[in-house]
Amino acid sequence: IEDNEQNLYLITFILEKAGHEVIPAHDGLEGIDLAETESPDLILLDIQLPEMDGYAVAGELRRNPATTDVPIIAVTSYAMVGDRERALGAGCSGYIEKPINPDTFLGEVEGFLPE
Repeated sequence: IEDNEQNLYLITFILEKAGHEVIPAHDGLEGIDLAETESPDLILLDIQLPEMDGYAVAGELRRNPATTDVPIIAVTSYAMVGDRERALGAGCSGYIEKPINPDTFLGEVEGFLPE
C-alpha cells in the first residue's frame, strides 16, 4: 500500500524480479479492500498515506478476521525515535526505513514471508 508512484515502481520491480506477485494499492481503503479479497501472504504498508494513515490501516487490518494474521511491514520515511515502536504498536509486524536499500530490501521482506 503505497501512494508514491516511484516508490511503488521500485518495490514492485524488486519483488517481481525475485518471482513474487505484487498487488498494488494506492491508499489505505483500497489496500484494506484488496487485502480482504486477495488474501496476501504479506502486506507492505506506507505510513504516510492520503485519507487514512498507515497506523489506522494497520489497526483495521488487525481487527479484520480475514487479515488479522497477515504480516504487515511498515515501509516508511518516518525514522525518528519512537516511529518504529509506534508502527509496531499499531499492529505492524516489522519496519523498513525509506529510502529502501535495493541490495537488502528483498531479504528484509522475505524474512517476514511464511514458509
